[in-house]
Amino acid sequence: MSLQKFKTVYAISVYVSLAAFDNIVIGLFPPLYKSISHDLNVAISSMGVISAINILATAFSSLYWGYLSGKYTRKRLVIIGTLIWVVGVYLTSLSGSFIHLLLCQIITGVGLGCIASIGFSALTDYVPYHSRGMILSLWGMSQGFGGIAGALIAAIISTMSNWRIPFEILAIIGMLLIVFYFFVEEPRFGNAEPELQKLMDRGMDYSYRVGIGQIMDMIGKRSNLLLFLQGFFMNIATGSLIWLPTLYISKIEQLGYGTKIAVIVAAFLFGIFQIGGTFSSFFGYLGDVFQRKSYKARALITAVFVFLTMPLYILLFIFPIDQLSLPDTTNSVTLFISLLWDLVSNPWILSLFVISLLASAAQSANTPNWLALITDVNLPEHRGTVFSIANLANSLGRTVGNLGIGAVLAIASIYLDSPGKYILTMSILQLPLIPSALCYYFMAKYNVRDIHSVKKTLGKRGKIV
Repeated sequence: MSLQKFKTVYAISVYVSLAAFDNIVIGLFPPLYKSISHDLNVAISSMGVISAINILATAFSSLYWGYLSGKYTRKRLVIIGTLIWVVGVYLTSLSGSFIHLLLCQIITGVGLGCIASIGFSALTDYVPYHSRGMILSLWGMSQGFGGIAGALIAAIISTMSNWRIPFEILAIIGMLLIVFYFFVEEPRFGNAEPELQKLMDRGMDYSYRVGIGQIMDMIGKRSNLLLFLQGFFMNIATGSLIWLPTLYISKIEQLGYGTKIAVIVAAFLFGIFQIGGTFSSFFGYLGDVFQRKSYKARALITAVFVFLTMPLYILLFIFPIDQLSLPDTTNSVTLFISLLWDLVSNPWILSLFVISLLASAAQSANTPNWLALITDVNLPEHRGTVFSIANLANSLGRTVGNLGIGAVLAIASIYLDSPGKYILTMSILQLPLIPSALCYYFMAKYNVRDIHSVKKTLGKRGKIV
């Protein structure tokens, strides 16, 4: 492996790891709702408010960070952003009141907004055009598994100590992660674009940068508008999946197990049932292959899988957790081994795993191809800003999904008991996947025009030497 290839692989690895830690921070908070609310003596519903504000702080700050990514050194900005979320996470562990916790989570959100937008912008300049979907899938996949890891860390460590320790550990790891950034080579704008290779080979820079006056053009581009809408609807559905552990806890308690056992096993089930997300790279590769044949292909293929996600997740919610055999202990290792044995010996749990594998695999097709399309239809200097706007749309979708869960659950609770009320509520929240899939379908024809436009512009700029 040449030195330059090693530098590229190292940089991609660091940014992918960065995306994972970004979502470990996000996944850490929800499983600790009950413990934090009890310790701070506030209603558990208040934790939902803090989560929503954290999401919005991340989304709105990413707009500013995304704009900065098109103007300044991204490596330096990422280091600053990481320091901000590390400070926010550590201060969260010291929180003594609701207001203190809220302010700490706002600081954390501001730092995470940097990682989301600038991490994506930098990564697109490392990734070769012909394998864009597959490589970006690693970035998206690491985010998904980061969220799962955060939930597991919170569930396991907090049961052994208290809710503050997971935040302290994560802050320390975040500080150590900063060291790796210093050895990352700053990517050159447009480095991965084939139309600009002659420019790059001659040691010249792609000098175009984003300006305030260009933002309306980015928003008005049809492909971008449909990508924003698609992400909004998609995240209403996927944002509701944060309630999966709550559904599993309810089902396990219904079988007669105690709350502590149910919380630990539900966290493990949540992690195991997301294994289908590992197919993300395959679907990214599939999108790359078909996109070379037609610029419509990536959007059309993704539309099919997004639509299939809906019935598969509804089936997952409905399917019973039956004949589950667990030891009477809160030892995480013992419970995990017992659960793995059930997975191979209990046909109900095995069937549930297969359904979850298909559902999470179908869902995983969205992220790599969505990221690749944002890259394909936008100029290099615009990608950070467009991604940050799209990230805002996604965050608003997640917020609507969480608020929607609360509203529908309140009505369902009048007529149904647990776990029926959760099953109905979460099933209803999967319906936005229909307009999400339609956005991809309508987007396909605009992708052809917008990708040709980007390539034409880059071709002209690559020849001005």
